[in-house]
Amino acid sequence: MKNRPYMFFGGRNSLNAREKGREKEELACRYLEQKGYRILATNYRCREAEIDIVAMDGGELVFVEVKYRKNTEFGGGLSAVSPKKIRNICKCARYYIYRERIDPDTPIRFDVIAVDGDRITHLDNAFEAG
Repeated sequence: MKNRPYMFFGGRNSLNAREKGREKEELACRYLEQKGYRILATNYRCREAEIDIVAMDGGELVFVEVKYRKNTEFGGGLSAVSPKKIRNICKCARYYIYRERIDPDTPIRFDVIAVDGDRITHLDNAFEAG
């Protein structure tokens, strides 16, 4: 049996998953800015998770999860947000609110942006804080 080099996503010239994710998150930021959102943070990390985008939509604080799928053959980006992922995003959001001293009366919501191939789907208020 020959030893074969392990390659990501079909070869040396393709982007690895992290680079591809970063590219799609930048696309999502531009999309949100065009809709009038103000981006506060990207790739905000805490111990349990990472929030892809933190933004303001008017007076509402929005935590955005970005999911990319090359195609929808195995389900699109919207179907890729698991209950565990939601719990972790909510924990990280609570940490962000505490750490950044956000007024507790500030309305918040959780959105998902799915990038399926070249198509962007933005789901406002995709889930409730758990």
